[in-house]
Amino acid sequence: MVADATTAPRTAEREAGWRDIVAVIGSRVLERLRLVASVIRPLGWTVMALAVAAWITGMLLGWQEVATVGLVLAAVVVICALFLVGRTEYDVSLDLARTRVVVGERAIGALTLHNRGSHAILPSRVVLPVGAGRGEFSIQRLAPGAEAEELFAIPTQRRGVVEVGPVSVVRGDPLGLFERARHRDDPVNLYVHPKTTLFGGQSLGFLRDLEGLPAVDLSRDDVSFHALLEYQPGDDLRHVHWRSTARTGIMMVRQFEETRRSHFVIGLSTSPREYRSDDDFELAVSVAGSIGLRALRDSQRVDVRVQGRELATGTGKQLLDSLSMVEHSRARDGGVADLSGVLAAHMPLASVVALVCGSGVSTEELRLACSRVPFGARAVAVVVQGGLDQPELRRIGEAAVVRVGALDQLPVALQKVLA
Repeated sequence: MVADATTAPRTAEREAGWRDIVAVIGSRVLERLRLVASVIRPLGWTVMALAVAAWITGMLLGWQEVATVGLVLAAVVVICALFLVGRTEYDVSLDLARTRVVVGERAIGALTLHNRGSHAILPSRVVLPVGAGRGEFSIQRLAPGAEAEELFAIPTQRRGVVEVGPVSVVRGDPLGLFERARHRDDPVNLYVHPKTTLFGGQSLGFLRDLEGLPAVDLSRDDVSFHALLEYQPGDDLRHVHWRSTARTGIMMVRQFEETRRSHFVIGLSTSPREYRSDDDFELAVSVAGSIGLRALRDSQRVDVRVQGRELATGTGKQLLDSLSMVEHSRARDGGVADLSGVLAAHMPLASVVALVCGSGVSTEELRLACSRVPFGARAVAVVVQGGLDQPELRRIGEAAVVRVGALDQLPVALQKVLA
């Protein structure tokens, strides 16, 4: 009884050990089979199926001709498989002349392959994925120490981030039955920036700051002295002007001008229902980028927000990189009015809020959006409307609303706002 109780756990352990070994071997065999299957193209599977079917049919029915066809097809499969034998150990270098271009500019790159081995490398094919497409290059036989270079150009008709690579070196047979690909090098991101325009003009809006500029607004607590006022309950006693108080017999306190610095906030609405075409949406992105670059050149603090997230705007490069990735938002994320409310909640000290949207926004929605900007901030709304010949300016309450039909109209429109 005791012996049986001792033997049973040992037997169970041995069986568990054998199961683990079988599982490991099985997983490795399956991995090898997957590797083998991955090099067989659909035409290869078809030819192998025909070879087996022809040979079996010929043997069962005694048709020597059909059996011979099966053997010939099998020989063709074996010969084509021999083209996979050998190594393609290229040193691959993918180099883009520029990783950041503007829409419409050509991005030029070079693909360099170097055979550092001691044996020649047979002709092969190199595949370079570019976004959703791919480019193919035929590389001839490469002797030891030899180098091959292929130049290519990437079209950039659309704004976005294009992933270039990874490079794949493909070996295959002339009939296309088998194909083996080896990935080389890492992919490179190509940023296609929106078009922007340069313009001048003075800065818009300010925020209270010790190093700022005096404004027309008066305050009882700041650093830029303006005038003297009679003391009111609640005034800071540190600001009492004792010399004037002694002369007049009435307690006088200093009054200040508010000093401010610029804090520029741009709200770019990405709601698809607000834009009548994709061109209008691209124009809105370009407008937001142009305004943001101007504010950055003025050494202002710039924040840019779209539905659902805030964009990186530390430098002009970061701003344009972020705008390259902007896409339409979902309907449930709301429109420009909702975006304006988010700006007021997250950036209450903004001095200027520039709202950029499409012509599909109604006057009521635009009025609501302008009314939601942070208290004390200057509101400017830029509405893009493709086909508009001249920029238009009007006011909704205290907010300036400009309509532009092309990017080159933006400087003129903003000059009207500043006038």
